[in-house]
Amino acid sequence: MNIKPVRKGEELQENNLRKFLLEHNLIADSNSTLQVEQFANGFSNLTYLLKIENKEYVLRRPPFAAPKRGHDMSREYKVISNLNILFDKTPKAYTYTEDTTIIGAPFYIMSKVKGIILTAKEAHKLQITSLEFKAISNTWLDTFVAFHAIDYKSAGLENLGRPEGYVERQVTNWSKQYVAAATDDVPTAGKVMKWMAENQPKTYDHTLIHNDFKYDNVVFKDNSWKEIAAILDWEMCTLGDPLMDLGTSLGYWTTHADPDFMKQGLQSPTVMEGNPLRAEIVQQYAVKSGRNVDNLIFYYAYGLFKIAVIAQQIYYRYKHGHTSDPKFAQLNKASELCCKTAWEAIQKKQIDNLF
Repeated sequence: MNIKPVRKGEELQENNLRKFLLEHNLIADSNSTLQVEQFANGFSNLTYLLKIENKEYVLRRPPFAAPKRGHDMSREYKVISNLNILFDKTPKAYTYTEDTTIIGAPFYIMSKVKGIILTAKEAHKLQITSLEFKAISNTWLDTFVAFHAIDYKSAGLENLGRPEGYVERQVTNWSKQYVAAATDDVPTAGKVMKWMAENQPKTYDHTLIHNDFKYDNVVFKDNSWKEIAAILDWEMCTLGDPLMDLGTSLGYWTTHADPDFMKQGLQSPTVMEGNPLRAEIVQQYAVKSGRNVDNLIFYYAYGLFKIAVIAQQIYYRYKHGHTSDPKFAQLNKASELCCKTAWEAIQKKQIDNLF
């Protein structure tokens, strides 16, 4: 796990936080020494590790100067609180508050899950073999399919979203958000938006969808790679088309067969030998879930475009001085690459061998 000292300007008011932890019976003494660190991976909600009284908690809060849309802490807290009861891959949520006087924003506290988070850096450090990656990808996909099979009504999450009309709303809303955050002239972005509006599926399944399901958002229990202990980053979880979820995951799934500029622009441990190609992931998902995947090109293009918008929004905040994290400095280029890749997939009617 990539844990570092807290970035300048993103510190927490520790005195207020200790009092809050005491009030919610998470510690015994508000004068106990509190050590705060920050999880460095991730590009959205800020995640902190709290060490106090031989305990470890995780705190999640929105980014500084970020709009509330997409950063609703109460929604994220509700999802993991409800799912923890019937889906054992969900962290335990302890408490949530809207009181912004404590650390300057709404936040919640959850359990720290022990295990391995497979970032690109961690995968190279562990020298994971191609044989291991076959096990890793299979466990990852089995968990994805199991998540989409959850009865969201039994979890009390039937009001989490509006699955009817989900695809059309997503195409419209992400297109509007791209235009609002645009900083560069990217012709392929307009082409992709127009194509998606004209080629979207009209009928689809309704399930819980995570919207950010990738290797570095799950915790593997150990290096046998047979079990995922927890899924992380629930901020975009909603009800909708599970294949939209798959499309987003495919958007992040760069492979060993992709050209270097794709691997560098969308860095992921999936580029290492042993990981399946994107088309192979889709075939396996279809078999395991029983779902029809005929509209594959649409879902992959959508996934790439959504990633493009997210990257562009973060770059917009960086360019306007709302965040200083240097890893955001090239996200406009990553956004452009996603649009270019989506257009190649549309033109060639395939999701591998695009360049």
